[in-house]
Amino acid sequence: MADRPQPHQLQVHPQFGVGKGYGQQPGQGPSTGKVLLVLALLPVGGTLLALAGLTLMGTVLGLVVSTPVFLLFSPVLVPAALTIGLAVMGFLTSGAFGVTGLSSLSWVFNYFRRAAVPEQLDFAKRRAQDAAAYAGQKTREVGQEIQSKTQEGKRT
Repeated sequence: MADRPQPHQLQVHPQFGVGKGYGQQPGQGPSTGKVLLVLALLPVGGTLLALAGLTLMGTVLGLVVSTPVFLLFSPVLVPAALTIGLAVMGFLTSGAFGVTGLSSLSWVFNYFRRAAVPEQLDFAKRRAQDAAAYAGQKTREVGQEIQSKTQEGKRT
């Protein structure tokens, strides 16, 4: 019997605002403003619930009436709906690709326009200029060599 744990005692302290509504004293009912608010909102809620029921009933009735019409015209309506759906999907896809392309170009433009890498851009410009100058020099040399060989060929 010594192995059994001893029972624990739990102390409960009453707190204001718990279980009765925030800010109410124990033993006090709801305020007059809250009662008037419930009385004012009860007819509004009931009216909206009735309108929701009428809307549901009208929707079900319309579906029951229009189902035979849809079945009769389905050989025309199904291809028309598919065509319209594919056309709308095509327009949306085209717009999405356009927005994606524009945002990509904007990102690339802003990336190269940033001031964080001007020395890299200057280095790249200088390398491109050096490569162009080297290619021009090589072209001139090859051109002169070809011209000299053609003149030698004319002399012989």
